[in-house]
Amino acid sequence: MKLNQVTLALVVGFGLQGCSLIPDYARPASPIQNQWPLGPAYKSASANPTVAVPAWRQFFRDPAMGQLIETALANNRDLRQAALNVQAYRAQYRIQRSELFPSIDVSAGSSRQRVPSDLATTGKSGIESQYGLNVGITSYELDVFGRVRSLERGALENYLATEDAQRSVQISLIADVASAYMTWRTDQALLNVTQATLDSYSNSLSLIEATHQAGTASALDVRQARTLVDGARTQMFLYSRQVDQDSNALQLLLGTQIPSVISAESTLGTDILADIPSGLPADLLQQRPDIRAAEHELLAANANIGAARAAFFPSISLTTSAGTTSAQLDGLFKGGSGNWSFSPQINIPIFNGGRLRANLDYSEIQKDIGVVKYEKSIQTAFREVADGLAALGTYDGQLQAQRDLVRSSQEYYDMAKQRYDEGVDNYLTLLDAQRHLFSSRQQLLTDRLQQLDSQVQLYKALGGGWQDKTQTVSAR
Repeated sequence: MKLNQVTLALVVGFGLQGCSLIPDYARPASPIQNQWPLGPAYKSASANPTVAVPAWRQFFRDPAMGQLIETALANNRDLRQAALNVQAYRAQYRIQRSELFPSIDVSAGSSRQRVPSDLATTGKSGIESQYGLNVGITSYELDVFGRVRSLERGALENYLATEDAQRSVQISLIADVASAYMTWRTDQALLNVTQATLDSYSNSLSLIEATHQAGTASALDVRQARTLVDGARTQMFLYSRQVDQDSNALQLLLGTQIPSVISAESTLGTDILADIPSGLPADLLQQRPDIRAAEHELLAANANIGAARAAFFPSISLTTSAGTTSAQLDGLFKGGSGNWSFSPQINIPIFNGGRLRANLDYSEIQKDIGVVKYEKSIQTAFREVADGLAALGTYDGQLQAQRDLVRSSQEYYDMAKQRYDEGVDNYLTLLDAQRHLFSSRQQLLTDRLQQLDSQVQLYKALGGGWQDKTQTVSAR
């Protein structure tokens, strides 16, 4: 028996591998309702199962924002770490998968030793030599009950889970960059509004001080005017700090400096985000990478149950080799020098202190945990989308109301200034009008940022456009 015996042993071994003890998998029932919430805050729309969320390049229309997202995707360290995690789990899967196949090794060796006369068979001392060349398999487990294949399936599902986790990190990064960019631009606009308001307040203070010296304005009017200037100065420092901190936060997300071609003085356009289609189906949540990752982890836990079950049954391992051995190097390939060995081994578990039972219980509990985690991920996603839809249905009205408030505050200020200049009203009325106008202009910018950010978060909650997938290499 030489190489043909090794081949026969392999054929027999593969023929014995057949059954699987992995439980049949059924996707857990969705713990949410089949449609989005209805109410005054939500836009009514008929469901259209063919509607898809646009890819991020179509959703984010601002060229500067798109350039920043591209920069972040190329340089962000969190995304790099997620990609390396995918490669690491892919390598672990390949390691586990290799155990399905026997490891065939070729070994060659030689030995020389002096044998004393009292130990030599001839009664004379001498030097004995031995040369050998062997091909063999060492401790190859015949996967009769599917233990190794269960572990391989679990490793594959964990690898696929990290792929979806990487996509989830990518979607979060895209949304975070967009939000950070819009916050940066909004704080710049607030700083500009505050600077213009401070200039106006300073001019008013100068006029009030001049009229006070002329005896037509009271000292109280001067103090009131100065409170506006001091308040605006405080706001100036606040927004100056926030603009620089926004820039730092954006650079951290980018993983590098903000490109010099992006001007720090630009403002947000009126049409920087595409519309999210209405009537999206509720089962769209199954496309979210974090939900798919949770299901892959659940499948991995299910596969581990199969491995734990298989451990209760006998395991069979095979060690075999065939080759040639000779006392002379040139005799290795001569007739009669062949040798072989075949050593099957069976291990039957009898008593292990409850370890196998506990291991199976642990695997089943891990699956139950996976079910809960999967269901929670769906519930969380549903809540995020529902919140986004509520924002989508109300922010247009809120912004229009705030624009009307700014216009009314401007008219109020103009009338109060005219009446103060004409001596009809005291300075307190003008002071109140100035405060209202400044506050309403600030609030309009803040509301606009919140509306844009809610659209970005809704886009993220819907999966960020599932046709935009991270490029990964197949494990098979």
